Amino acid sequence: MKQELIDELIRLAFKEDIGDGDHTTLSTIPATAQGKVQLLIKEDGVLAGVEIAEQIFHTFDPELKIQVLIPDGTEVKYGDIAFTVTGKVQSLLQTERLVLNVMQRMSGIATTTRKYVKKLEGTKARVLDTRKTTPGLRMLEKEAVKIGGGTNHRIGLFDMILLKDNHVDFAGGIENAIVRAKEYSWKKGKQLPIEIEVRNFDELNQVLKVGGVNRIMLDNFSVEDTRQAVKIVNGSYELESSGGITYDTIRDYAETGVDYISVGALTHSVKSLDMSLKSVMN
Repeated sequence: MKQELIDELIRLAFKEDIGDGDHTTLSTIPATAQGKVQLLIKEDGVLAGVEIAEQIFHTFDPELKIQVLIPDGTEVKYGDIAFTVTGKVQSLLQTERLVLNVMQRMSGIATTTRKYVKKLEGTKARVLDTRKTTPGLRMLEKEAVKIGGGTNHRIGLFDMILLKDNHVDFAGGIENAIVRAKEYSWKKGKQLPIEIEVRNFDELNQVLKVGGVNRIMLDNFSVEDTRQAVKIVNGSYELESSGGITYDTIRDYAETGVDYISVGALTHSVKSLDMSLKSVMN
């Protein structure tokens, strides 16, 4: 599914950007003209999207030749050259903006993620992304989180059962929600992990009584309450902290002993990393 979605994204992105033709390029550049561009890094950060860029170039023009100088996941600095591309100038110009849009966004996410990951060094906690992603770009954004050293939560609604507060309320309580989720999985022949969100110690104790889940999400628990919850659960289930956790507070949560900390800010409010595709004139 991942590759199918990326292929479709590339197709739609070209359709959106080029329409019935890049008339600026077609009117000024001969079809036979050959050239070379290089990806110039203009801001320190973590590089992400090189492999996707290769797919974009080759989808548009299989004859383009890419020389990768810096791979995904590398910490880069101002002035670095990530790769060069040679081939038809018309192709280079028509792929330029899509490649930059993807790589700047992905590199910004990878850079932010790496910052959070480093803040957790020395603890067992892993930073998770969320579904707070740009519609249509989720696969790329979650791949950028992995490149930055983070861990993907569920990709979508299809690969995990996550019983959040609204599910619990509409189902009529903790026990009903868990029992129905397990029955559904059994009837459908699926082995989906089950996670349930709890809002207080009463709900936590209800989950421990019912059992049958893989992970418990502590929603908007304070650091002290999280520490107490870790003691209560005592390793029986994976624990995830979620809700309003920032870069300044994430280390405090990690030191309570939770297994995961989800951070929506990894994808919903990052700054793109500055870079440009520049012509190389021989």
